Amino acid sequence: MRTARRILLYAALLVLTAVFVVPLVWMVLTSLKTYPAAQQSPPTWLPHPVSTYGYERLFQADSQNPILRWFVNSMLAATLQAVLVLATASTAAYALARMRFRGRGMMFAVIVATLFVPPATLIIPNFLVVDTLGWLDTVAVIVVPGAASAFGVFFLRQFFLSLPRELEEAAVLDGANQWQIFTRVVLPLSKPALATLAVLSFLTNWNDFLWPIFTLFSADRLTLPAGLGLLQGEYVTDYPVIMAGAVLASVPALLLFVFAQRYVVEGVSRSGLKG
Repeated sequence: MRTARRILLYAALLVLTAVFVVPLVWMVLTSLKTYPAAQQSPPTWLPHPVSTYGYERLFQADSQNPILRWFVNSMLAATLQAVLVLATASTAAYALARMRFRGRGMMFAVIVATLFVPPATLIIPNFLVVDTLGWLDTVAVIVVPGAASAFGVFFLRQFFLSLPRELEEAAVLDGANQWQIFTRVVLPLSKPALATLAVLSFLTNWNDFLWPIFTLFSADRLTLPAGLGLLQGEYVTDYPVIMAGAVLASVPALLLFVFAQRYVVEGVSRSGLKG
């Protein structure tokens, strides 16, 4: 019976792995095909012959499709937003986890409630706000609105609650104030959670498509996901070029997860120990 369960478990894991891996493999293989090979019906898996046509077209100098500029814009925006999310979410989460003040529970409930609001419903009010501030078609418009992360506050609060209070009490006995306890005791112990939130915030901004296409208008200001949408023609679709762009967009995310996966696993496993 135990053997049968193990076989079923591994079979389910293989199916789940295939669901995630097969599209990535198809993306990479298609990016290495020629244009006629990518249009074949029925489609073939392996590129024959192997071609760099898609990557050559992708990196051609073109003022309408400055792919490297889009890449830099996305890296800058995603990195800045991750830093801002860590700064705002960590301070708010620490206050909600450790400080005693009237209305703390209600404030936390309101923050969590915002997680149930569909992001698409906030596009128009957010657009009106950034338009009033004069941020349209700037880096600020794709960085600042996402800096207040309700999920980040919830996630870090749960992690902070799992930390032993004895360490903070010992710091108080040594003469540390609240800010010193936060920066010198709590944050160093929270590296897994902070790394996890940084990765999630980076990927959220990196993969965002809808907000940039509403707020960025110049070709050289677009982020990579929004810019890649311009590669699809009105009447024809150049699949090798589009897939080459998708490969380029996937590389930073994959590398980030590879380097941070140890912290991500630890941060997620510890963030829900106490409620």
